[in-house]
Amino acid sequence: MSLFLLFLLPFLGAILVGFMPHASRTTQAAAAGAIASAALVLLLVQAPAVIADGRVSARMDWIPILGLSASLYLDALGLLFAVLILGIGLLVIIYARFYLKASDPMGRFYAFLLLFQGAMLGIALAGNVLLLLIFWELTSLSSFLLIGFWRDRAEARQGARMALAVTGGGGLALIAGLILLGRIAGTYELDGILRSGALIQASPHYPLALVLILLGSFTKSAQFPFHFWLPHAMAAPTPVSAYLHSATMVKAGVFLLARLWPALAGTDLWFHLVATTGLVTMLLGAATTLFKHDLKAILAYSTVSQLGLLTMLFGLGTPMAAVAGLFHLLNHALFKAALFMNAGIVDHETGTRDARLLGGLATLMPITATLGLLASASMAGLPPLGGFLSKEMMLEEAAHTRLAGIDWLVPLLATIAATLSVAYSLRYAVHVYLGRRRAQTPLAPHDPPVGLWGPPALLVAGAVAIGLFPMALAGGLIRGAAGAVIGAAPPPLALKLWHGFTPSLGMSGIAILFGALILAGYAPLLRLWDRLPLPVAKTLFDHGVTALVETSRRITLAIHNASLQRYLGILFLSAIAAGTAGLMAGGYVPGERPTLPASPVAIVAWAALIAATFAVIRAQRHRYVALIFISVIGLVVSLGFIYLSAPDLALTQISVEIVTILLLLLALNLLPKRPLRLSSTPLRLRDGALGVIGGCGAGFLAWAVMTRAPNDPISAYHWTNSYSGGGGTNVVNVTLVDFRAFDTFGEIIVLGIAALAIFSLLQTATRGASGRRLLQWIPDLVRSPERHPMMFVVATRLLLPLAMLVGVYIFLRGHNLPGGGFIAGLVISIAILMQYMASGFDWTDQRRQLDEHAMIACGVLVAAATGLGALLFGRPLFTSAFGHLDLPVIGSFELASAMAFDVGVAVTVVGAVMLALAELSHIAQRAEKDARSEHAMDVDPARQQETPA
Repeated sequence: MSLFLLFLLPFLGAILVGFMPHASRTTQAAAAGAIASAALVLLLVQAPAVIADGRVSARMDWIPILGLSASLYLDALGLLFAVLILGIGLLVIIYARFYLKASDPMGRFYAFLLLFQGAMLGIALAGNVLLLLIFWELTSLSSFLLIGFWRDRAEARQGARMALAVTGGGGLALIAGLILLGRIAGTYELDGILRSGALIQASPHYPLALVLILLGSFTKSAQFPFHFWLPHAMAAPTPVSAYLHSATMVKAGVFLLARLWPALAGTDLWFHLVATTGLVTMLLGAATTLFKHDLKAILAYSTVSQLGLLTMLFGLGTPMAAVAGLFHLLNHALFKAALFMNAGIVDHETGTRDARLLGGLATLMPITATLGLLASASMAGLPPLGGFLSKEMMLEEAAHTRLAGIDWLVPLLATIAATLSVAYSLRYAVHVYLGRRRAQTPLAPHDPPVGLWGPPALLVAGAVAIGLFPMALAGGLIRGAAGAVIGAAPPPLALKLWHGFTPSLGMSGIAILFGALILAGYAPLLRLWDRLPLPVAKTLFDHGVTALVETSRRITLAIHNASLQRYLGILFLSAIAAGTAGLMAGGYVPGERPTLPASPVAIVAWAALIAATFAVIRAQRHRYVALIFISVIGLVVSLGFIYLSAPDLALTQISVEIVTILLLLLALNLLPKRPLRLSSTPLRLRDGALGVIGGCGAGFLAWAVMTRAPNDPISAYHWTNSYSGGGGTNVVNVTLVDFRAFDTFGEIIVLGIAALAIFSLLQTATRGASGRRLLQWIPDLVRSPERHPMMFVVATRLLLPLAMLVGVYIFLRGHNLPGGGFIAGLVISIAILMQYMASGFDWTDQRRQLDEHAMIACGVLVAAATGLGALLFGRPLFTSAFGHLDLPVIGSFELASAMAFDVGVAVTVVGAVMLALAELSHIAQRAEKDARSEHAMDVDPARQQETPA
């Protein structure tokens, strides 16, 4: 359970900080820091067991019948990634407290940051690829919120949209790839997939699965040609950049390559796709970095290059390359997070990030300069820092790699990339801190308080210490992580500064020498670069999005022409085509189940149903009359349920009919008495033909199902286990709140979404052109002189407590007798709805204490909490518990946890109905143009005078 607590802590922290909007900035930072610290401590407690035993796992059944479980899996690779997530996350929380302005909503920032931290931790700990997918998509959503944190800035909004579009699109490909991978391996559990490498690579679906997974990985880790989103995400606050774009989010794609290495690596396809993409990205990012002037842009494009380096190493497919990739992943997180914080300090204290305006800051900001120089030296790969060690390992692996049959190609390109990395690292150090002042900065430069320079100082200290004592500080963790990646014993590991005169040392020396020469001749190179007609990725992306939106708009306008007949026609035609295709493919064999004779009552009800249906068609010009006939159809269906001994369904049908008829009456009040126009005769014939064919098809399908007697009907299980397994004798209700509670949960979510859709659509009806039409609208229906009839008001007031009591009674009896939360919610909704109709919206609305949005949210959350509560006790999701209690006077009674779930259902139903009613009432008020009345049982004097005596 400690693993579950570990990954839940950031989410709980996000909720905690989110409910502290009025607390002080220090209190909010302390709360967020305490959560991150607790999670880090809990992780480090697990570290000895992970290093000793190889992994720690936890498992909780989710949907056992489908073999799905929420499984967590912490091995040395996950431990390495989780330490970076929580450790650097804690430093970012401290840094952000002093970086953000007083006007910035810090509580919202920390809530988003902890939400993202929880999502990243979920990726690191996921033991099931389906669970990994959930957290993968959550990182895209939470990073969207963080990148667009300064939502008043256009560049922040655009950067957030671009990041979400690219990484979200790659996430869709990853979903398909991991599902296909699970189908090939026969399991979605991570350990099973990692043991099935030979089976996966032998499958004919391996190439497709690999390409889809790589699309998800490459988009998340900003690999060419998807690299362009990362620099534009730099519109986020610097703490976000230091966290997302150096240590965590952009590393998620690289982590996925490492995680799936045993199952996917080792083939020529893997080598050519992954290594080549990484090599191209490394070169392109390094070349672009050298000629950027904004400090965060320099660091962003250098991150792209470094991510390309990591991707190339894992793409080489050799065990030692994987070791080098893991070691550089650690070093890069340390020096790049420190550099982002360092750039933030420069911006914070000088008022600019333009390298052309900076220079000579070492004498004015000695602490900041020391940290920046050491971090940039590690990025350049200079000894004796950690970046030097991992760069040497990369060059050593490149020196022994052959590409396209050429031995020298990869070593040459790797040396060029290393040279450029030295050049842009030296440029950051020299142009910002050394030399003379180039211009007067907006603010007078000075070192910041320790709250800003302390976090990067710890990161720089880590980069220096790992360079001096690599085996002591990182050897064990890297060796364990390498074993997890390779799936076998890692190769002998010797992390040290001096390996003798090796090819990598020579390549490194060349890179340092030519990198310094490039910096010396920077000015003419910059002029040459500016004259090159290079394509701008952002422009290409914007043009592509514009073309896609325009194409979608044209298709939408061609299909969606505001004709309900067309929409329904397409829907019916598609259903008929699908049903016909299935029938032709599978054939039809008549069922052998004997039919029952129809009783006279059933024949009369069927005839009434048919007559009412034809009456609706005949009365289509009279909307009110048609609605009455529709209610007759619903009543006949309810009687059918009663006749077939289905009282729960009958109660539900009657309640739904009452609610919908009343709401439709309110809506029809705003429509003309007669439709302004009807479809032409050919269109009506077409619609009639589709309706008849669709109805006959549905009837045939029902007949085909009912004339077949299954050997083992599912209802038998429900009948047998309703009381013993669910604690109730009402099989229908037990099925809804226990056996099929997951379906019911989805249904109330859909109901809530439908209510919110009604709210969104009708909110605009009182504004703009539609609002002006409402003001000009003249009703063509006769209005009663009494706005609130006295008898109606008195009757509804008397019935309100009785109806509420009936609703509560129906709710309480639902587990053993006909009733339940859904029916109770409808009954309570009818009672409240009648108050609106009798006493008016204003009078009733003033006495309403609960917000409909909050009711929907609370209902869904209560139902979700009830279902998730079962997991805490080791039971499958939405499993209910029950027992019998004895109390004095009251006696023995049953108490079931499903009651809480049913409360959520009832509250959601009431909230959804009331939200729809409130929006319709607002429009009715606008249309009536009458003065608002806060008094019930009033009479309109003007209309009373017009009424003859």
